[in-house]
This record gives sequence, structure tokens and C-alpha cells, in this order.
Amino acid sequence: MEGSGFQQPSQGLETPSNSTPTRRGRQSRGGRSSRGHGGHGGRGGHGGRGGRSLRGQQVTESNEAPPIDPVSAASSASAAALSSNSHRRGGRGRRATRSSPRRGGGENVQRSTLSGSRTSRTFGGHLTNGDGAGESGSTGTIHLSPNAPEFRPGHPIVGQSSNTSTPERVRTNHSRQASKSTAHDLPTRIHEDISNGQYECVICTSEVLRNSKVWSCSICWTVTHIACVKKWFSSRKRNSDEEQIDWRCPGCNSHLSDGPGTYHCWCGKEVSPRTIPGIAPHSCGQTCSNPRATCPHPCPLECHAGPCPPCQLMGPSQSCFCGKHTSTKRCGETDYAHGWSCHEICGDVLPCGEHECQKECHSGLCGGCDIPVLSLCYCGQNSKVIACDQRDDERESYNYGQLDSGGEIPKNDELPGNWYWGSFDCDNVCGRSFDCGKHCCKRGCHPQDEKEAHCPFSPDLITHCPCGKTLLADIDSQPRESCEDPIPSCGKRCNKLFPCGHFCLDKCHIGPCTPCTQTMEISCKCGRTKIKSICHQGRVESPECMRICRAPLNCGRHEHGERCCSGEKKAFERAAAAKRKNRNAGSTNNEIEAEHICTRVCGRPLKCGRHQCEQMCHKGSCPSCPEAVFEEISCNCGRTVLQPPQPCGTRPPECRFECTRPRPCGHPQVSHNCHLDGESCPKCPFLVEKRCVCGKKVLKNQPCWFEEPRCGLPCGLKLKCGTHLCGKSCHGPGECEDANIVGSRCKQPCGKTRGCGHLDLEQCHAPYPCKEDKPCQAKTFITCDCQRRKQEVKCMATKKNPSPQREALKCDEECLRLQRNARLAEALNIDPQSHTDNHVPYSGTTLKFYRENSQFAQTYEREYRVFAADPTQKTLRFKPMKTSQRAFLHSLAEDFGFDSESADPEPHRHVCLFKTPRFVSAPTKTIGQCVQIQSNAASQQVSQPLVSASDATATTQPYNALLLTAPRFGLTIEDLDSQLEQEYAAHPDVLFHTNFLPSDEVVIKGSSPWGPQDLESSLIALKPKVSYKLIHSGCIRSVALCHVDDELKVLRNEKDAQARSEGWSSVIRRSSTRPKPAAAAAPEESSSTPLRSNFVALKKEPKKKFEKLPVEYIEEDWEAAAEKLDEE
Repeated sequence: MEGSGFQQPSQGLETPSNSTPTRRGRQSRGGRSSRGHGGHGGRGGHGGRGGRSLRGQQVTESNEAPPIDPVSAASSASAAALSSNSHRRGGRGRRATRSSPRRGGGENVQRSTLSGSRTSRTFGGHLTNGDGAGESGSTGTIHLSPNAPEFRPGHPIVGQSSNTSTPERVRTNHSRQASKSTAHDLPTRIHEDISNGQYECVICTSEVLRNSKVWSCSICWTVTHIACVKKWFSSRKRNSDEEQIDWRCPGCNSHLSDGPGTYHCWCGKEVSPRTIPGIAPHSCGQTCSNPRATCPHPCPLECHAGPCPPCQLMGPSQSCFCGKHTSTKRCGETDYAHGWSCHEICGDVLPCGEHECQKECHSGLCGGCDIPVLSLCYCGQNSKVIACDQRDDERESYNYGQLDSGGEIPKNDELPGNWYWGSFDCDNVCGRSFDCGKHCCKRGCHPQDEKEAHCPFSPDLITHCPCGKTLLADIDSQPRESCEDPIPSCGKRCNKLFPCGHFCLDKCHIGPCTPCTQTMEISCKCGRTKIKSICHQGRVESPECMRICRAPLNCGRHEHGERCCSGEKKAFERAAAAKRKNRNAGSTNNEIEAEHICTRVCGRPLKCGRHQCEQMCHKGSCPSCPEAVFEEISCNCGRTVLQPPQPCGTRPPECRFECTRPRPCGHPQVSHNCHLDGESCPKCPFLVEKRCVCGKKVLKNQPCWFEEPRCGLPCGLKLKCGTHLCGKSCHGPGECEDANIVGSRCKQPCGKTRGCGHLDLEQCHAPYPCKEDKPCQAKTFITCDCQRRKQEVKCMATKKNPSPQREALKCDEECLRLQRNARLAEALNIDPQSHTDNHVPYSGTTLKFYRENSQFAQTYEREYRVFAADPTQKTLRFKPMKTSQRAFLHSLAEDFGFDSESADPEPHRHVCLFKTPRFVSAPTKTIGQCVQIQSNAASQQVSQPLVSASDATATTQPYNALLLTAPRFGLTIEDLDSQLEQEYAAHPDVLFHTNFLPSDEVVIKGSSPWGPQDLESSLIALKPKVSYKLIHSGCIRSVALCHVDDELKVLRNEKDAQARSEGWSSVIRRSSTRPKPAAAAAPEESSSTPLRSNFVALKKEPKKKFEKLPVEYIEEDWEAAAEKLDEE
């Protein structure tokens, strides 16, 4: 049997205690196959460890298992564990290779045995020679023989003799599943359920096994996985205001103050205990020794789960409450906390020292003596029966006859005959006569002396007046002889001190002073209001004013709101001190006044949304909800569930399954995970056709989720005014500009033309005409006589004053300089339009460095120009730099006219600049402009031999634009288009575009769908009309055909072509015969000719001898001369 590894299904739980250890070890280690579906059969009986086979059987055969005694099952499992530990390698046989036939069949046989309840399978080990035993399809009963030889792979099966009679053993279908423990005590139930795999973790709902790391609650003794409870502990809400740990047990929901800690045994002596076969799971095997709550003996049991059982030892001797008797009982029966009573009379002396306690034997003190006793007052006038412990201190008093002789007088042997003990105050006036026999004692009840008291009005006692300031001898020469004689008064102010602090204002008098009637100021509770009142005889109660206290309470949420608060001033002083100290932390409750501590319940809703905060009103956020949820928390689709218990407010879990919500639009859902109802599904990505909100267009390819598509076109509907159109882009109905404006007006400007020619910019005033009572705010220009200077001013025209007068601008020095340059150019036959200034004011070193490092050169050139423009700055110091860079700075300083020098040794050598008298101004041209001038000059020299080729190429380019030179100052594109509107209309196929060039010239470029030659023909036909209209109106000086590219660069000019064709002789001839302008036309010509501010005078040529021309006669009156020529 050991070699085959076979065992009956019921032997795992029903093996007798005297069976061999090897057999038991094999049985306990053969159960792993039920979980692994056969698993590693080739390794013999290596499947399973201890009770794992039981767990696998629970799931398979839970409905068919008969009840099994848990005690025997636990003992069998413990014995099997010990046997398995001692015979770990026993009974396994040789280890076969994976390619060899499997031997032992421990796991395979066990699998067939456990599955026998479901399917009818036969044993295929060939251990018997019964008919049909070796056939797999046989359904007969399997007969086993204890005398069968050991099965060996590769050897023939040796048959048994037929004479050997073996009892047939019918295989019964016994289940190996263990049910929940039914032990009477909790520790045993916990041990058995963990050993049998029946204990479930309340957090993860998985089984708690022997090899699991566990944690146990000290209140309900619930056992969970240590990892699960640590996650439970870490998921609690942490409150920064509370230093103590506060969390709840996942089993009983009780408050706990200690964290889960580390994994240890039940008694806590050993950390991370090992699993030892034969002892309880998670036990260290030592004595528990945990102290009991009401027992002096420690627990003598082995380390166990759950609470310690009651002690069964004999306890110490214990006396009763009165101490008369003692008793010895078992420790579990002894009441250490409350003690015991003998039920006899106590008999202890009471605190009065006279009587004994008559109560039954009791715990604690006997209490006061309540025995009634006849007692006398101190003065002896009254007597009554009162409880012994209610009497006052006993004092000796004398009986001078005030006691009733017939009444009962308590006797005391310690006092002489007429003396007695007084024990209470009767509140009566004494009334005993003094020694004078005329006056009586006015004092309250007090002990009596044997002799009468001396009369207080006796002449030997009264020596001063009633106020005590003057001797009676000084007041009256005749002294008093008896106590009945009147006491003279001194007539002075009494001045006796009242309890309130004032003095008596009456004259010296006999008897008590009259009540104080002086007026005093009394402050209210808050101290902000004072009132005058008659003196209250020292008992001053502060009144309450009507001022409401606005100081915040300690919670920071409420105000005090009570009238006349005594702590209001302190509260504001505390707040001011906190602001001065700039403290970030709030005040503690110890610093806040008692009146300003909020005693309301917080009542704010917690994050769970179901409960409210039950703490006192506080600052900051409320703690997490202390309640727990004992219902399942599932996602929206219900496929992901959190098992109870869970903290209140736990959000549904994140689900990894796809969302199943249908879309309202009907399109398929986009693949995404399941989510909460508060989160929306992804927007529908399908493209559809939708009409825009204004209804003008149907827009295609619009996202399905887009609810308000817009076409972007202006609305164009007439507003309420009836004049303007809505300029808003596509919008819904009723959302025009004037939707929220009352009346028939809109917010747009009027837009009508005023009398001055400008548009009315006032807000729409339809249907009324423009008033023009306010000055026009449109911009216009005024210029000087030469039109160089201009200034932007407001029109300021009104209906009453359509042409307001303004002061004209005067020409300045610059205007005069430009006029002189123009006259000089006219005298030297220089055309300012074609003259260029190619002078380069920089040295070759500066230009060379600029070409190599333009960024560095531009940066420091900018600093040089800033330094030159600042008249207050005389020196400039640069940072240290390289030698080549310093050389550039020195060269540039020489070009600007600065003095420069280098200071400090390397590597701190730097350049300093100084302004000296030789500095005049910075060069007008930048280094970059000069480099460009040189580049252009070099390119012209290179391309000069190819002039004929370029001309040939240029002639092939047709004209596509008109070039207007010297436009009038203030001329705009709109003015040109309006003047040439009729000329443009003659060529409807040509589209004209007017642009200003940087050279103050105007280009009118044409574009036509026909060929360039047709465009050139149209421009040639248009040129005379444009020239006649614009030149005669004074807008321009000349018009020429040209060819421009897309960037409006003039590539071919009609004048340049003429100049090249005529040659140098024609230039000389044109310059010598250049007509001089007439005197009358000079102002107009000067006004239309732009003057150049950067004119450079040319060098004078040597004088040449010319032949004298005949002097022409100049007519002074040219109009009369013209009429004469017409008559001729």
C-alpha cells in the first residue's frame, strides 16, 4: 500500500490513533491533488501540505459531505502534521524522470478517489487479479488485497493464487470536507476553523490559513489577514488636530486606539511565529501568561486565540466588608472587584464617636450618624431633637435660669451643675440683662457666661463722642455718671467708612449710620457704557447695555451675538495681538475667553453625505464618518462589488469592465470603462449634419455632441432702429445686439455723415436726425506752409460752427533747411528723387567685424547710440571681453568720435568710453546699412558688363503697373480710388490695387484674367487719363509705366528704359536745358515736392568758360503777354 500510494477516501479523517506514522504522513500529504487537478503525479506523494487537501474538498463536495466530528478531525490533522514533519521524505519511493512512467500514483489516485462521487471510474493500478480490474471501462467493484506484491514499472504483474481469500472491501464515498467548528469555547472554534480552512477574513472574504499572517481584535477577537487590516487602517480619515490614533475594528466596529502593528502570536511573545505541526495555528507553543482582569493568576494555557478562560485555581483568603469573617473560594468564583458581605451588623464607631453603625455588613464608609438627639441652643432659650451629624460644634454655656426647669435637660458628667453643652444657633436675640440691670444684650444666640456682661454704655467704657473723634471731656465739662446719661455729640461729620467704600456724611450721631445715598458711576459688563446710580451699599451688579458682541467664537463659524459681553474687549485685543505677531496657527481653547467658546453641535454634513458631524462646533474640516456600511457596494454595472463591512462614504469601486449605458443619440458607445453616474460618458465622436443656430446653413461633419453649431456668418437682420444691421456672428433667435435694450435704439454708432464730412459717432438715436450739437471728435491734420510739419487735431465742427478756426503751424528750422537744400539742388541741377547718398562713415575694420559677427556688433552699436543720445552720461564702461571684440569697440568709438581706452589686466580687461569735445553726434547710418551699400555697389560693378543682357531681359517683361511719383502730402489710397473711379470703369476686366512704396511712391498694380500683353495695352491706354487728372489736380508729379513683382519691387521702369536708350549725352543735354520753374508756381511746386532731410552737398566742379547767351527779355505781366500772343 505504501508503494502504491493509494488510500481510502475516508482514511484522512478516520485513521485510528495507533496507526503507523508513515501511513498518517502519507495521508496528510496527499491532498494537494484536489486543488491542482492531479498536478505532479510523477513526484509520488509530494502533493499537498497538511490541511490543504481539506480546502480543496470543501469546494468540490460541499453538498455531499456528511457531518464529521471536528475534534477528531483536528486531532487527526495535528497528528498528520507531526508525522509529516518527522517523515518528510518517507514513503515516496524513487524519484522518476519526467519521461519514465509515473510511479506511486499518489496524486493521480487521490484525484480519482475524490472524483469518484461525481463519475464512475475504476482503479487502474493493477494491484489485484480480479476480473475486469485492469480495464478502464469496467464498472464493477474494485477488490484490493493486502498481500498484493509491490507494483514495479517494466516488470510483469505477478498473479495471486486463487486459494488466498481476502475480504472484499466495498469502497464507500466518504467526503473529507470538514464543516464549521461547533466547539463551545471561542478559542477552540478559531483554531479548528483555521486548521480546516473554514475561517473567513471579514475584509477580503478569503480563507485565513495556518501559513497566513494574521491580526486579532482585542475586543471581539475577530481574526483577519495582517495585510488586509493594514490597508483598512491606512484608508481611515486622518485628522491633523488629533494626535491619538482613532480607527474602528472591521469586525465589531469598535473604536481602537492602537495600530495593527506587526504579525505576532496570540499571546504576543513571539513576532512572526513559525507554523509548528501539532500545536494551534499561529501559536508560539509557550504558556499564555496573559493577566486576567479580576484574577491575580496568569493564564496557564498554551498560547491561544480569543479570550482567556476563567481561572480554576483557589484564590487568596478574602475578608468580609466589616472584617469579622474570612472566606477562601476558587479564583473564578471570587469577586475581587466588589468583595463579599457576611450579612451581620457592622458595629463600627460612627464619626460622632458616640454611636455604632447599625447597618448590615457593607462596603465603603458607614457614613454620618443619623441617630436623633435632644439638643440645646447656645443661649439656652430653645431645644429640639435633631440628627447627631446635623449638630454644630458643641460649646459650653451657663444656665442662669433661662432653661425651662420642667423640661428635659441633657446631663453630662464632664460639666458642673448649671453648665450644659450648646450645639446649635437658634437665631434669637440673646436678651440677657447687663450688670447695670437697665440694658439688655442685643447680640444673637451665643454661649452664656456665669456672670452678666458689663454694660457697654457705662461711663467708664464710653470716653469719646459717637463718631469717636472727640473726647467727652472736651465737649462737656460735666462728666456722665450713669449708663443712662445721654452721650453728647461733637457736631462734626461722622465719616465712618461704609462697606461700599464711601464715608458717612451725617453729623456725629448715636446708633447706626443711615444707608449711603451717594451717586456713583457703574460700568456695564463689557465696560463700554457707564451710568450714574445711587450707591448699592457695596453690592454692585453690573448692568447690561444694548451693544451686541460681534466677536467670533472659537469655531470660527459663529458670532457671539449676545448683549453686553464681558469678554468682548479681551477678544479684540487677542485678535490684534495675533495680527501683530503674524501667527499662522489659530488660538487654542485655553487662550479664548469662556464666553466665546461655542457649545453648539457642529451638524455639518460629512463627506459620506448620509450623516452629520456630532462633535462640538470646531474649525477646519470634519473627520471621516465613524459609521460603517454593512451592505455591498457595487459599480454601475454591478460586476465589481466591495464586500461589507466598509467605512461609510466609501465610493463605488473602479470597474475594469466596459460601460453598458446606451447613448441618447442612438450611436454606438465608445469603448470605455464602467464609471459612476456623476461622470459622463465620452462625447459621441460621430460626424453628422446639423443646422446652425441662426438657421441659415446646414453644416456638415459636425460632432454629434455639439449642440450649438455656428456658421460664423454675421446675422444681418435689421435691428429695432430700422437703420443698422445686427453685426453679431451666428446666434440663436432673440439674441441680437438690441435684445436687452429698451426702445427702438441700438448700441451701434449712428454712422450718418455730418455737415463737416465726417461720420457721426454718437450712439444710434433713430428715428431722430443728428443734432450735431456736440463738437465732432474725428481726427484731421493741420500742416505748415511747406507741408512738412503736420499735427493731428480734432475736427470740433458743430452745426452752428461748421468751420472752426485754428492756428496754422509755422515752419521750423528743419523746414528752412530743407528749403535751402532744395534750392541748392536746383542750382546744382541735382534731382533729389534720383540722388542717393552712398557715403560710408565707418572704417574697414568695423565693417569687416560686422560681417563676421553681426549679432555682437548690432548689440554694442545699439549701446553706443543710447550713450550718444544721453547728454547727461559722460562715460560708459563695458564688461570684460576678448581681444578681437575690444578691438571692434575701439574702432567703433573712433567712428562715433568717442575716446576709448582699455583698463585692468587680463582676464578682467575691459573698454571704457569717454565723451570729448570732438564728439558731435552719432552717424545717421547704421553699420548694417553701410554694409548693404557696399554690397549693392559691388553687385552693380559685377553686373555692369551684362547691362545689354539685362536690358534685353527687361524688355521682355510687359508692364503691369503704373508708378506715381511725388504724391501730395496727406494723399490716401481712398482719395486716389475715388478720383480714378471713372477711369477704372473703362476697363472692367482689369482689377486695380493701389499701394504705397517705402520710397513715398505709389504703385497702381493691375491684374487681369487675360494675358500680360493685354494688361500692358490696358495700362498704356489708361496712363494719359491718369496723368492728366492727377497731375492737373496737384496730387502727383508724374506717371510712368513699370513692372513690379509680388513683393511690389519695381523690376522695370519706363523712365529707366528711356535713360538707357538715350545715353550719357542726352542726360547732359537734359540737365543743361532743364527749365526753371515760374515764380508763381514756386509755392505750389514746393508744396508738392517732398524734401529730403539727408541731403549731402556735392563737390563743386571747376569753373568753365561758357559763351554768353543772348539775354532774353522777361515779361513782368505774363498774362498780358499771353493775350497778345493769342491775338497775334
